[in-house]
Amino acid sequence: MNDDLAALSARIDRTNELLQRMLAEVAKTPSTHAIFVDAGYLYAAAGRLVAGTEDRRAFDVDAEGLIDALIDRARTIFADSRLLRVYWYDGARRRIHTAEQQTIAELPDVKVRLGNLNANNQQKGVDSLIRSDLESLARHRAISDAALLGGDEDLVSAVEAAQGYGARVHLWGIEAPEGRNQAEPLLWEVDSQRTLDLDFFKPYVSRRTAAAQETTGERPTRENVRFVGAQIAAKWLAARGRDALVELLPGHPYLPGSVDQDLLVEAEGLLQYSLRGQADLRRALRDGFWEHLRSQY
Repeated sequence: MNDDLAALSARIDRTNELLQRMLAEVAKTPSTHAIFVDAGYLYAAAGRLVAGTEDRRAFDVDAEGLIDALIDRARTIFADSRLLRVYWYDGARRRIHTAEQQTIAELPDVKVRLGNLNANNQQKGVDSLIRSDLESLARHRAISDAALLGGDEDLVSAVEAAQGYGARVHLWGIEAPEGRNQAEPLLWEVDSQRTLDLDFFKPYVSRRTAAAQETTGERPTRENVRFVGAQIAAKWLAARGRDALVELLPGHPYLPGSVDQDLLVEAEGLLQYSLRGQADLRRALRDGFWEHLRSQY
């Protein structure tokens, strides 16, 4: 009897030791988050909020700047977590990337996933893609938190699937001029809910006019834009000092939304050329800005 008790006690001690080791490993593992964007919801809700219409042809979206702003916002919310990537879900005819979608797909830390577009320009298959990715990442413990920008009730099953594997799902919405643009059952299921307001989207969404469609002046080269980025960085550093630089460097290659917007406005003034919708030039501008700052550190 004593031998049995001793064996049982030894097994309990061994189990406790294994649990302690497991908890220690979990404590050392950094949290990871991902951002899931239903582009159909984003374009419709942001277009309605900023431009007064859901028609994509009636407004321009600086997707690169907006994605950087979403990453920056997630960094402040999940302060002790690292970003896995941004998942961008959109529709396309025969699932063939448009030029805009290809540009977004080339951005760092962004994965574009395409559903189909039917004859009425309605997305098909996007919700199932979101569910598949959310469930798979949660099941494999690749993420601890998911920021989901969407509003469709069909996303409820995706939320439940991820939560079933222990991930927390945080719903991000877009301010609605009137009423709601997210399904109530979706709001009930998520772990938290935040609303991005008009001020958040204003720098990245603009109503398209005939005049705005015509970019005046000769298109600058990437090297010229890169040089302007370095010029602005030198001015920024002189005004704010090395302490501000030290705070900015850990976010590389991303810039806080306010810094990125100031960089864009000042560059357009110096170049006398609009960089809205010019993803390659925007990237060259940021590259020049970062290269100068990093050279001074």
